[in-house]
Amino acid sequence: MTEIAFFPQGVIDQVSGRALMLHGDDIDTDRIIPARFLKCVSFEALGNQVFEDDRLELGGSHPFDLPVYQGASILIVNGNFGCGSSREHAPQALMRWGIRALIGESFAEIFYGNCLALGIPCATGSADQIEALQESVAAEPSLSWSLNIQSQQFQSSIGSWDLQVDSGPREMLLSGRWDATSQLLEHDAALKSAMAALPYLNNFVASVP
Repeated sequence: MTEIAFFPQGVIDQVSGRALMLHGDDIDTDRIIPARFLKCVSFEALGNQVFEDDRLELGGSHPFDLPVYQGASILIVNGNFGCGSSREHAPQALMRWGIRALIGESFAEIFYGNCLALGIPCATGSADQIEALQESVAAEPSLSWSLNIQSQQFQSSIGSWDLQVDSGPREMLLSGRWDATSQLLEHDAALKSAMAALPYLNNFVASVP
């Protein structure tokens, strides 16, 4: 598992690193992070528990256990990835394992939104493109890849693929507006001023340091 030393902030225009691939359509959030781990007080340990049941079943041969994929930061998947229950623990678990971007045929809508809230781009491509990328990663797992959010290109030394990042999420990533916490902190003075203008909040605002 990759140790995450920081969380992304601000503008995200590119994600680079090695990739790993995971075959299968309709991989749901219960497989990504089993329900028994939802009792956690914080998300910190979820990276160790990502795909826990699948990994146990495969006895060390799951892609997230294979030595060649350790330290990878870009996950290539198939169709309808992240379907099922709308648990934010799923992208949290992937991020804390080390995933910084996902590429696939399609993503479940709520999962996609939860990834965006963490600054994790989800790019899509055709079934043929994804199959070719998965085959390339399996053949040469040591390759370094780069996903350019602006140009929507995914490339390495062996070639370049045109992918899609939806226009709204793309603009949010490129402007930094995906990061709601930083946006609130940046506009702290304006928020306090607006609160002060509301009579029923005056006493509360006066107590805010």
